[in-house]
Amino acid sequence: MTHVVVTGASSGIGAACARAFGKLGHKLSLGARRSDGLAGIAPGAFCHGLDVTKAASVERFLAAAIAANGPIDVLVNNAGLARGVEKIAEATGEAWREMIETNVLGLLEVTRRALPAMIARKQGHVVVIGSIAGHKAYVGGGVYCASKRALQPICETIRMETLGSNVRVTSVDPGMVETEFSLVRFRGDAERAAKVYDGVRPLTADDVADCVVFAATRPPHVNLDTIVVMPTDQANPQMVHRAPKA
Repeated sequence: MTHVVVTGASSGIGAACARAFGKLGHKLSLGARRSDGLAGIAPGAFCHGLDVTKAASVERFLAAAIAANGPIDVLVNNAGLARGVEKIAEATGEAWREMIETNVLGLLEVTRRALPAMIARKQGHVVVIGSIAGHKAYVGGGVYCASKRALQPICETIRMETLGSNVRVTSVDPGMVETEFSLVRFRGDAERAAKVYDGVRPLTADDVADCVVFAATRPPHVNLDTIVVMPTDQANPQMVHRAPKA
């Protein structure tokens, strides 16, 4: 039975991944800052608080997960966020720091602790939830885009550094997904967040989870390096088809 670890699992894509793997009967270890939101996401899952920006929190979570469910087979690095849409000249360092510490350094803190055992066991899969923002920049998203683009060379490097160890690395990079993403970006402004998806058929968290599970369930000799998944109504971060209002 595969042991799947999911970070940022209390909502959105992380929760959808947990449910999808849980339906397949895999052992689950779920971590999130909002640990109270983990209960009930997937029956039988091990749940534990996790702040990927704090090294001590990462160490406690992974140690507890391994003690509960054994060696990690699949690590889904989902924890991440966007904060604000200010232009570079108008933004503040606090929001930049939060995005970089969570999206980049947090992912590295978790991954560097999981990789050695995967390499030693000659099996394992690191999945990174990236974004179309890592491929195409847009106005107001400079630092968020930079944090997601950074994940591409990180994934490429891990692939090279683990070559021959049977460790697989996959980046799943979605376009517009209707989750709490915009609510977090706009600091709880629900009305503004809802307008992001107005007239659009965005992806769902389950759509992205389908891609993650598909990659993780390929034969051991098959590695899907990058999956870019977009809504049919979106061509790039700035080109979105919106149905006219009746």
